Parts: sequence; structure tokens; C-alpha cells
Amino acid sequence: MNITRENLSDLELCIKVDIEEKDYIENVNKQLKDYQKKAVVPGFRKGMAPMGLIQRMYKAAIVGDAVQNELNTALFKYIDDEKLHILGMPMSNDEKTGEVDFAKQTAYTFYFDVAVAPEFNIEWDKVNVVYNQVKVTAKDVDAEINNAVSRYGKFETPEVAAAGDILYGKVVELDKNGAKKEGGIDTFVSLNLQNLKDAELMPLFEGKKAEEKVVFNMAKAFPTADIERALHIDTAAAKKFKSDVELTLSGISRIIPHEINDDLFKMVFPEQEIKDEAAFRKAMQKEIEKANAEQSDYLFVNQVRKALLDQFTAPLPENFLKRWFASRGEKEMTPESIEADWAEKYVPSLKWELIESKLEEISPVEPTNNQIVDYIKDILRRSDKQQEGETAEQAEERLEKAARSIAADRQNVRQLVDRLYAENLAKLFKDQLKPEVEKVSAKEFGERAQK
Repeated sequence: MNITRENLSDLELCIKVDIEEKDYIENVNKQLKDYQKKAVVPGFRKGMAPMGLIQRMYKAAIVGDAVQNELNTALFKYIDDEKLHILGMPMSNDEKTGEVDFAKQTAYTFYFDVAVAPEFNIEWDKVNVVYNQVKVTAKDVDAEINNAVSRYGKFETPEVAAAGDILYGKVVELDKNGAKKEGGIDTFVSLNLQNLKDAELMPLFEGKKAEEKVVFNMAKAFPTADIERALHIDTAAAKKFKSDVELTLSGISRIIPHEINDDLFKMVFPEQEIKDEAAFRKAMQKEIEKANAEQSDYLFVNQVRKALLDQFTAPLPENFLKRWFASRGEKEMTPESIEADWAEKYVPSLKWELIESKLEEISPVEPTNNQIVDYIKDILRRSDKQQEGETAEQAEERLEKAARSIAADRQNVRQLVDRLYAENLAKLFKDQLKPEVEKVSAKEFGERAQK
């Protein structure tokens, strides 16, 4: 066997593979003997058919398989040995190869078109991206504390509605004349008066009891998210819903906030020793900062990713790659669709794939199976209780087994894998760039994230 290559351009080459009979004949003869032993041929006992007959019946197909196996092994070994960083997969050049007859030929020559990745370097000193960190205000802390005292508060069911209550009842959509709209909304709802948009509407609801009715305009009274949830419609429909409705009240619930005391500190932060409200506020602030950090990392990764893509100016073997995508046989990948989406879809994806290969040389960014298992174990551990009579080692072994079972189905943990991938990228980018931290308001952070 002999393999050579011809450089067609800086990024494209043609690999020539010459296969001789001695390269495959041993395997062919072995398979022919196996066929002879197992073949059931009319007029002969099993395994007694003449070899000449077996060859006429099966040799061409066996030679074809053997040559193909030798070809594939040799081609990819050559690519590996020559350290060729190829793009896509080798494509058979049928024009140069010509017709192949496995029944008559004993020597074969195959040609493959191959594209190689361009050489480039990441210039970290030219990536100017700051790390945006949301300022945590006293108002933010107050809001979280209010959530906590409500979450751990007590429910009451008063007879008369008041500000801040949750109302339950049946809502029907009204027409322009104030009558029930034919084919309109008719459903049971829960409405939180804390979310009322206009305080001037509160008197409509205050003092109401079960079985009493309230007529109001949903769009004027509640935000879109509340309308979507209450009426069981999608966001677009909720935004368009402008009708008046009639609510027939059936029940009221009220949350009596939990006092800010030691009991609340222990329930919210069971693993911390918090002695007073000041320490409680600090702990709350840290929790908010921790939650914000994920969004900060996400924005940082996206901004650095864009900067790296903008920096990538190396040429790509576009003609080969367009042919390769079209050859994959996927219905949506026609030459016309590939051409139409090339600049917006395919080029950024190809560039990022090449950039990723450079990043992998610095530090792995694709999550390892062990990293995924450890992450799942941490999630399971938060709600896990050691079983009666179980040692710490047995509990850990049980969690390990459960985590590995969950991790085995990558489709189910796709979101988790994506999160770990983003974390790995963020860490790598921070290590390389040592970015300046810029504290911004939540509004400014949102504006920057939109860009």
C-alpha cells in the first residue's frame, strides 16, 4: 500500500491511496473459507461446495468489503500520522478514482479531497472586555427579605379581601356591552393583589367577600405575566388581551409574614450561624451576588466569544466545506440553503469550532464525565437525607451510583452540560484576560446584555 498527497492550495489537498492485492488477500481468503464451511448451496452438502463456486458467488463482495476496510484504516492513520487537522471529512474524488470493479481488478487507486484547518493564534492582549457585575442595592436586599418572610409566613383565609391578598374565583370575558362574550375566556383564576399595577383600582377589590363580583380591565389591572398565567394563554395573546372581565370571588388567602428573628435565620440559612438582622442582610446580599454572578459570567463569555470571532480573519476552504455540507444528505442542507446561510450561520460555527480547538490546548472546556457526575451529586446532596443505619461512606456510594446513572443519559442532562461548559469557558477566559470588574446597575447590565 502506498499513500501520497498533492497540495491543491494552502488549505486543500488530494490524498492518493494505492492498494495492492497483497494488502487484503489474506483477509479475503479467510472469509471465503468461512463462507465455504457455512454455505448451503443446492446440489451440495453444507460446507462441501467447491471453492471455485464460492468465489464466483461471493468473492467480489468480500473483496469490496476488505478493500474498503483497508482503505478507511489506512486513510485515517495517514491523517493521524501526518498530524493533519482536517475540516469536515475526506470526500471521495470519484472523477479521479473512476469506476472500480471488485470482480476483475486486483489493484486499486482511490483519491480523496481533504480540507485542512488554517493556522491562526488567539491574541488575548487584543481582547478588551470588562466583567460586568450588577450592584446589589439595599432595595434588592429588602426585596429578598420580603420574599423570605412571605415564603416562611403563615397562610390565612380571611372572609374579606384586603391589599396584598390572593383572590380565587371564576373569570369570564365581557363584550363591549358588558355581557358575557360568546366564545370568550371562561376560567378559574388566582390573582395576587400585590401585583396590581394601579393602586387606584384597589377599592374595587377591598372588602369583597366570596360570591361577590368585580368587573375590571385585566390589561389595566395586572401585568402581562399575570394575565398569561391566570388565563392560561401565551405571551402574545396576553399582550393583546384588552377586554373587561367579571370575577366571581370564591376564596381569599393571605400570607402573614414571618417575623425577622432567629427562627427565620435558621430556616433561610440552615448551615450558617446568623445572630442578628445585620448579619442576615449581609448573607442575603451574598446570595444575590452569587445569583447575579451566573448572569455576569454568561454575558462575559458571550462578549469574549464575539471578540474572538471578530479577531478570527484566517481564510476557510469555503468551496470544499460547502460541498461537504451538501454531501451529508440532510434534507435541509441543499446547496441553495447552504449558500444562503453561509455567512450568518456556517462561518461563525466553523470559526468557533477552530477557536475551541485552540482553547482546548490551554484547558479543557468540554465537561468531563467525572465533572458532570460531581455536579449532579452536589445537586442530589442538597435534598438527600442519610438513610437509617447507613454510614457516610454508604451514603456517598449511593449518591455516586445515582449520579452516574443520571449522567449516562446525556440528552436528559443537556442543560446541565451546557451550564458546565459555560462555567469552564468563563474560568478559562478570566484566567487568560484577568478582566477589569465594572459594577453597573441592573438596568445598565440589561442594556449591555441586549447589545
